[in-house]
Amino acid sequence: MATQAAIPGSAALTAPVRARHTSPRIKWGSVLRHVILAIFALIIILPLAWVILLSVKSLPDAYQNEIWPKTFDWSHYVYSLQKIPTLPQNYTNSIVVTLGTVVITTICAVLAGYAMVFLEVPGIRIVFALLVASMFFPTRVTAVIAIFETQKDLGLLNVPAGLIFPYVTLSLALSVFVMRGMFQTVPREIYDAARIDGAGRVRMLLSILLPMVKNGIVVVIIVNFVTAWGEYLLAKTLNTNQSAQTLPVVLSAATGGMGAWVWPRLAAVYIMAIAPGLIAFGFAQRWYIKGLQEGALKA
Repeated sequence: MATQAAIPGSAALTAPVRARHTSPRIKWGSVLRHVILAIFALIIILPLAWVILLSVKSLPDAYQNEIWPKTFDWSHYVYSLQKIPTLPQNYTNSIVVTLGTVVITTICAVLAGYAMVFLEVPGIRIVFALLVASMFFPTRVTAVIAIFETQKDLGLLNVPAGLIFPYVTLSLALSVFVMRGMFQTVPREIYDAARIDGAGRVRMLLSILLPMVKNGIVVVIIVNFVTAWGEYLLAKTLNTNQSAQTLPVVLSAATGGMGAWVWPRLAAVYIMAIAPGLIAFGFAQRWYIKGLQEGALKA
């Protein structure tokens, strides 16, 4: 009986192949980015958390070296409303001024961005260049005297709603810049096809283009909301009566001039002042980030 000759190397061929277990490589660049983001997040979150906890501390706890309160005291918010009788009116002033600024600025920015990208308007490039150039000057500071004189001639001093006009004027350049970038992300073929199908310019804007640039509109709304809600210089200069002032002005006066106040009560006013902005951004942050990613800041 013939024996089968062994094939050299057959044992190596028939032996099971052992899987090589290699340890995953650590991406140090990604780790470093996450560490940096975590540090910046803590820089923002920790002071906010400290102020929130301070606003619900009892007065004895406020002067102890402990972050977490032993006794929760919610009466500081009620005390704030009683200490500043005009605080509800100041809150209303801030809401009216902010909403008016956001609505008017957003409408103007959408119309201007649409015209700059899709309409043939003579001199539109020069207008856009002037708008961009104005963003490099501290207009809010350099034009404060001219704004004061204009508001005085119009009889809008100590009129809360009168702040809407300078706010819109100062915020319009950036808003138009953002909306122009968003409209530039829309393919020109979509506009041309809709025009061939008989869509008018108004219908084109409302039915076709606005849904495609909605994230950019959210960016404009959030930026103008935060700017108008926290603006101090013009609100202080144009309105000297406390009942006509907005919340940031009254808040600064409470911090600097009311010596009888204690830290938990001041913290309660701070929380009431920043809460609307935090809530608004919390609801809209997803669309805000998408708007930035989709080209809201496209040059």
